[in-house]
Amino acid sequence: MNLKPITIAIDGYSSTGKSTLAKDLAVALGLNYIDSGAMYRAVALFALENGLARNGKVSSELIKILDSIDISFHFNPLTKKSDTLLNGVNVEEKIREKAVSDIVSEVAAIPEVRRHLVKLQKNLGKGGGVVMDGRDIGSVVFPNAELKIFMTADEDVRVNRRLAELKSKGYSPSFDEVRENLRHRDHLDSTREDSPLTRTNDAILLDNTNLNQEEQLQLAINWAKKAAEDQPCVKY
Repeated sequence: MNLKPITIAIDGYSSTGKSTLAKDLAVALGLNYIDSGAMYRAVALFALENGLARNGKVSSELIKILDSIDISFHFNPLTKKSDTLLNGVNVEEKIREKAVSDIVSEVAAIPEVRRHLVKLQKNLGKGGGVVMDGRDIGSVVFPNAELKIFMTADEDVRVNRRLAELKSKGYSPSFDEVRENLRHRDHLDSTREDSPLTRTNDAILLDNTNLNQEEQLQLAINWAKKAAEDQPCVKY
């Protein structure tokens, strides 16, 4: 699809399918996809592997060695998706593990970590033509993005999505455990002092509680076409 190389920022709560939509949209529009969440997960994994995170708490020592953490992306021809590299090592599977998910919001709440990664994210997307998802993309990383989408869904739907994902990886938490984890992450993301999760005034709200993957993608494609043509988007 021939489309002006616009920048698309997708923000929202945990387990609303931000990455799924962002990846699908990038493929459909021929844009580059950047997974900002993977970058925070990579820092969280680094903290775990280096003894800087225990019992859900992250050591302040992490701040002192941020410059030694190199994060990059490599296109995998087998999966046709980008894998996350941490200091040159493919960690795409490791960063999706439960131990990382349990502390990633704590890591992301550290102002120095956010500033470090925001700088990297801005650099990755400075040429435009990108789709990036996260929690402060439209508000901080790309405030001038041509299209901003803020994703949400009913809590029970989000919990069931996360529960299914964890069970597919061999974990067996209860519904209540997953719900508490999501609520904890939402609270940290929304109340942190540095660039909290927020819907900007120019972001289109996408509630996908009752939408399937194809339906939400088509909505986003239509919005992207309008944005590329500098026309008002018909909001859902």
